[in-house]
Amino acid sequence: MSDLQIGLMGIALLFALLATSMPVAFAMTIVGTAGFAVMVNGSAALHVLVTDWYDTFSNYGLTVIPLFVFMGQVAFHTGLSRKLFAAAQCWFGWLRGGLAMATIGACATFGAICGSGPATAATMAAVALPEMKRYKYDPGFAAGTVAAGGSIGMLIPPSVVFIVYGVMTEQSIGKLFLAGIVPGVIVSLLFMVTVWGLCTRNPALAPPTASVTWRQRVRSLAGVVEILLLFGLVMGGMFAGWFTPTEAAAVGAAGSVAIAVLQGKCRFRMLAAALNETLRTSCMVLVIVAGATVFGHFLQITNVPTQLAAGLAGLPLPPAGIMLVILLFYLVAGAFLDALALVLLTVPIFYPVVLTLGFDPIWFGVMIVLVTQMGVISPPVGVNVYVVSGMDRAVSLQSVFKGALPYLVALMVATLLLLALPQLVLAPVAWMK
Repeated sequence: MSDLQIGLMGIALLFALLATSMPVAFAMTIVGTAGFAVMVNGSAALHVLVTDWYDTFSNYGLTVIPLFVFMGQVAFHTGLSRKLFAAAQCWFGWLRGGLAMATIGACATFGAICGSGPATAATMAAVALPEMKRYKYDPGFAAGTVAAGGSIGMLIPPSVVFIVYGVMTEQSIGKLFLAGIVPGVIVSLLFMVTVWGLCTRNPALAPPTASVTWRQRVRSLAGVVEILLLFGLVMGGMFAGWFTPTEAAAVGAAGSVAIAVLQGKCRFRMLAAALNETLRTSCMVLVIVAGATVFGHFLQITNVPTQLAAGLAGLPLPPAGIMLVILLFYLVAGAFLDALALVLLTVPIFYPVVLTLGFDPIWFGVMIVLVTQMGVISPPVGVNVYVVSGMDRAVSLQSVFKGALPYLVALMVATLLLLALPQLVLAPVAWMK
C-alpha cells in the first residue's frame, strides 16, 4: 500500500470517527497517531503525540487566545453587550428593520472584543432577542438575524481563527487582524442592506419602532466610549508597532478589568465567571489545535498535501478558477465541521496550493474565514443557528435556519467582491509598520 493510499485512508477514517460524534480534537489525535505508527513505528508516533501536545500548550504565540477571550468575557459580564446594543438601537432603530440592523451593528462591535462567532451569537441572543420580541418582530427573522450577525465575530479582529491560521502558516497575526477590518465592515453593511430589503418586501417582519432624538443618540455613546477607546488602543498600538499581538492582548485583558473597576462592577463572582469561561473556551481551542497538529504531521509524511497541491495546480483552469474550487470546498465542508476545526484540518493541505498559484497568504486567510462564516449558519450543522435556537426554545430550529439563509446571499456577494478586488483586503495591510 502506497503512502498516498494510507493518507487517504486516514482522512476517510477521520470523517468516519467524526460521524460518530467523537470530538474533533480526539478524532484527529487518534488518526494522526495511529497513521504515524503505521508509516514509521509506534515509538516515533508516541514521540510526535507528546511533542505536539506539549508544544501547543507551551506555544507563546497562542497566549493571545485566552487573553482576548478573557477581555471579551469581562466585557460581557460587566453588561457591556447591553450598552452596545442600546447604542446601536439609538442610531439604527429609526430605519425599517432598525432593531435587526442594530443587532448586526452590536454583533460587529462585540465581535471586536470577543473574537468568537458562537460566543457573539449567544451574547447577542440574550440581549437582542427579547427587545425584538417586545417590538413584535417575526421570531424566525429575529433569531436568524442574530445567528448571522454573530458570525461577524469570526471576521472582525481579534478573531480566534485568524490567530490559529497565523500560527499555523507563520503569517503576521497583526496583518491578519488588519486585513479583516474592511471585509468585516463590508459584510456588516451587506447584512444591513439584506435587512432593509427583506423588511421592504415584507414590512410585517419588523414593525416600526419609536423615533429617537439626536441628543439621545449622542448620549448613548457614553456607555461604550471606554471599550471603543480600549479597542482603539489595542488594535492601534499593534498596528503602529507599539505592541506585539500577545502584548496587545495583555493590554486588552488588563484594560477590560480596569474598566470594570472604574465602573464599580469588578466583583469576585464576575471575575470567577469570566475566568471559568475563558479557561473552558481556551482549553477547547488549544486541544483542537494540538490534535490538528498531530494529524497534520501524519499527512505530511504521506505526501497527501503535496500530491493534492500538484493535482490542483495542474488542473486546466486559471488560478482564479482553482481558487473558486477551493473556496467551494470550504463552503460545503463548513456546513458540516466547526470553522476552527476545518481550518486546522485543511490548511496544511491547501496552503501549499495557494502559494504555488501565487495568491497572497494573508488574503487567503481572510477568504477562508469569510467562506467558513457561511457554514456557521448553513444546514445541517450551522453552529450559530443551534446556539441561538438553544437560547430561545420558543423558536424552532427550522425557523432559525430559514431566517438566516438570506444572509448567505450577502456573504456570497462579499466573497465574490473580495475575490475580484483583493486590494480591499491587502491595501490596509500595506500601511502596517
